[in-house]
Amino acid sequence: MSDSYAVRRLTSVSDRDAQGLALVLIDCVDGGASVGFMHPLSMETALAFWRRVGREVEKGARALLIAEDAAGIVGTVQIVLEQPENQPHRADLSKMLVHRRARRRGIGAALMRAAEAAARQLCKSLLVLDTASADAERLYARMGWTLVGVIPDYALWPGGGFCRTSVFYRKLD
Repeated sequence: MSDSYAVRRLTSVSDRDAQGLALVLIDCVDGGASVGFMHPLSMETALAFWRRVGREVEKGARALLIAEDAAGIVGTVQIVLEQPENQPHRADLSKMLVHRRARRRGIGAALMRAAEAAARQLCKSLLVLDTASADAERLYARMGWTLVGVIPDYALWPGGGFCRTSVFYRKLD
């Protein structure tokens, strides 16, 4: 436990895990995060998403990390391991989410460190991610990620309207 939360890797997603992850996802979408879903995000849609992720985790196509505090899951990040045949050294980081009630406690940075460590253990030497969040951009830059560029009108905000995305990479030692 660190600052009243712990980070761990899931090897499967239980119904309880899916519920906790769904609540984090819904909170992030409610807060305006452009993470692939429109507002309002239903519990049914969020649970279906996490169950799909769980199936990919179980078959080894994704690694899933969570941060928990006394109240339950407060954050998550995924490592998309399944890549094209000519990119076995690479993985994508996806859905780095922290519940609004748990922000500014170092959870995002802890999740990123854990994801990088897990990627190294899985023999990945290059990580790539994209984000529409200015807060996340600052975190990634602080953690040594390199900004490749910004793509305008990449996706929609949950409430509508185009948002840009920033693409980052990190070479792992």
